[in-house]
Amino acid sequence: MRKTAVWITLSCCLFAVAFVAMAQAVRKPGLYETTSSMTYQQSPFPPGMPAAAMAAMSAPHTTQVCQTQAMIDKYGAPVSQSRDCQITNVVLKPSGMTAEMVCTGKMSGHGEMESSWADGNVAKGKVHFVGTMGAGPNSMPVEWTVASTSVYKGPDCGSVKPMPMPADK
Repeated sequence: MRKTAVWITLSCCLFAVAFVAMAQAVRKPGLYETTSSMTYQQSPFPPGMPAAAMAAMSAPHTTQVCQTQAMIDKYGAPVSQSRDCQITNVVLKPSGMTAEMVCTGKMSGHGEMESSWADGNVAKGKVHFVGTMGAGPNSMPVEWTVASTSVYKGPDCGSVKPMPMPADK
């Protein structure tokens, strides 16, 4: 069960990081530091799950993301390559963006994304997802929200590699 909890947390944070990095669509390629926090409205975990494990999943996570000009031009920012989720209906605006995330597979459901920025240095975003999560032979309902803030660190990504661009389908 612990591996499933870690997998869910990491995959949700990955989507949040990819999405919030989208918030950087201020046309500034380079390195961003993204801090995200997840809140479960409906947890797929059993009620007896240790409080420490739940606290670890909800604790803020910080990661670095490298955004290329190609990502900016096509999506407004990096979009995670995932075999189970697709980012659709991206709408870029001068000071924000919206999109949808549709997932099939171990985690199935629909997410709504939104992001805004007042300048080229800081962006705030939110992903809200409702669906089901496979837990062995069973599926459990899940609903979560990830709130994130990304801060531009500079034009040089150093050793941080950009996420692969998703293939067009």
